[in-house]
Amino acid sequence: MSSALVGISPTPVEVPPVVHDLAGRLRPVATVVPVWRNEYGGLTARLEDPRRETGPTSDTAGRSAYLKWVPRASACPDPFAEADRLTWAGSFTAVPRVLAVGRDPHGSWLLTETVEVGGTLATSAIEPRWRALAKRSAIAVGLGLRRFHDALPTDTCPFVRTAELRVAALTTTTGAASRAPIATTLGSPPPVDRLVVCHGDATVPNTLLDRGGRFAAHVDVGDLGVADRWSDIAVTTRSVTRRYGPGLEPLVLAAYGVAPDPERTTYYRALWDAEEALRVRRVGQQPGPRRPDQRDPGRRGPGRRRHLRPAS
Repeated sequence: MSSALVGISPTPVEVPPVVHDLAGRLRPVATVVPVWRNEYGGLTARLEDPRRETGPTSDTAGRSAYLKWVPRASACPDPFAEADRLTWAGSFTAVPRVLAVGRDPHGSWLLTETVEVGGTLATSAIEPRWRALAKRSAIAVGLGLRRFHDALPTDTCPFVRTAELRVAALTTTTGAASRAPIATTLGSPPPVDRLVVCHGDATVPNTLLDRGGRFAAHVDVGDLGVADRWSDIAVTTRSVTRRYGPGLEPLVLAAYGVAPDPERTTYYRALWDAEEALRVRRVGQQPGPRRPDQRDPGRRGPGRRRHLRPAS
């Protein structure tokens, strides 16, 4: 959903009372600092712990955290699904550590630890200082995506996100009148180039860099799953162009280590756009939240979820 993400600055954002209340329960001494918002009502805030400034810290004491809050019936990915993916992926690659996840009548939420490198907070590649170093940052984004794909094992990944499953989800969610145009527009997916565990939203805002501008970690993995690597690469290269400017796509591909593939790039961008259009149409609908014990359709095998749980 990164095409819909809107930076907090310079637009003032009022944190909803429900998020303030939730932050107060999770981190009573923390200051709530808005970080991101999206067109679907989701909000990410950093919970800054003042103890960080008073001396050495250990474990989670004094460390800031990120709170992602998704209002009821939002088109945002389910925080429970993202928590599952973060917990699994964290055994193989750098992603935020899950601290807690929960759901209440207002919505659902995910609390994760900040990512630090050498004691310094890793920051989103969308920040102005990284946009000012566009070529260097584009290379870091490409290197980071390749590292992500190489690190995660497909044979033990419990999540699947193939083109066929994504198209099936589109055609079952939309009305009958929309199914034929979707199928006609997308056509059949191209043959798989290489199956990897894809991020699912590997855009510039979801890539973290360390203070030297090197790749540090990925965030927002709610759509993670096994798929053709071009479902990530196509979105990543377009994100770099949109966020940093034209002419940088070759740098991303070279850093990743792959030649251009116009057919797969066109297909997976069109699939992404079709999913984005569906999310936009869903804004304002109130189907009610998914039950806490409902199966995640992108997960292999059965699974149950509790109403509220800490990180394991």
